[in-house]
Amino acid sequence: MRLSVLDQSTIVAGRSPGTSIRDSLTLARACETFGYHRYWVSEHHNNDAVAGSAPEVLLGALAAVTTRMRIGSAGVLLPHYSPFKVAEQFRVLDALAPGRIDMGIGRGPGADRQTIYALNPSMMDDLLSMGGGDSFASDLEDLIAWSRGEPLPEDHPMAGVRAQPQGTTAPEPWLLGSSPYTASLAAQMGLPYCFAHFFHDGEGCAEALDTYRRNFSSNASGAGPLVSLCVWAIAAPTAEKAEQLFLPYAHWRLDRDRLVNSAFPSLAQVASRHVPPQAQAKIDRLRDTAIFGTADAVVHRLRDIAATFAIDEVVIVTMAHDPADRLKSYELIAGEMNLSPIRNIDLGGHEPRPAIVH
Repeated sequence: MRLSVLDQSTIVAGRSPGTSIRDSLTLARACETFGYHRYWVSEHHNNDAVAGSAPEVLLGALAAVTTRMRIGSAGVLLPHYSPFKVAEQFRVLDALAPGRIDMGIGRGPGADRQTIYALNPSMMDDLLSMGGGDSFASDLEDLIAWSRGEPLPEDHPMAGVRAQPQGTTAPEPWLLGSSPYTASLAAQMGLPYCFAHFFHDGEGCAEALDTYRRNFSSNASGAGPLVSLCVWAIAAPTAEKAEQLFLPYAHWRLDRDRLVNSAFPSLAQVASRHVPPQAQAKIDRLRDTAIFGTADAVVHRLRDIAATFAIDEVVIVTMAHDPADRLKSYELIAGEMNLSPIRNIDLGGHEPRPAIVH
């Protein structure tokens, strides 16, 4: 079972959001040393809980501070952008870190409606978008072709347009989601698929993965289905310490589930809160399903999930008020899994797809 990392650059109470971005660089360097397979960063907007708003920029910095680990987005929210521009950004990233860039693409908005219009004001005049029209599948096809240096069909209005810089390698595309639609689209296009298990504690996971596997169409490279799950987990030296790390996460989740985007709290902050019985019941239910504890307990749960869903890789997202606790968690899990630093480029079972050189 491969282990990887999703880092959302979580904003924590009492520290500036900019610090969270810099902490991401520190964590990435450490996770490469620990032996994690890939390191992904996310995209959210106008969100007081998440500082990661521009993964394509952060990935440029990550390319400079890592040398072996795969790095990528989880994911770029394609509906906000021109597929051509995204392709150019990832062609640049691939030039900076050849053969180790993952181009994870998401379909969700990642923001409220007003912020969506701020990202792309022209949408207010786009009747198709306003009316619920969806060009995501065709945009994704164009993006992948441009990022790989493959020609668009001759009858395509953008035929002949190329995304620079061209090169001998290309980003590896992934589709990310939490619904049967994204699973089905990933299957039809022969793409690797990552299910966001941590969104709703795995709700809909079995259905989505079954849809993906049943409908998978091998791509030109002949690669088969490649599945990862992104789960929340945190490990600590003792069970008591793990409980102390879980409680702030539980309260943060209560806020998130109420659509309140708040900075990640400290244990002292949540310990002083009055918790109504209904909220306490939700915390207790989350305690039963969340993955936290000593390293051996956490790894046991991760292996169990991997076996249950027959997945190839687990991507761990961890939030903690103190970045040292987050870093220690990844170190403990890596040690329990006997990970070793990556010594060469590995595309997760998929053969590298060279870009077409014109």
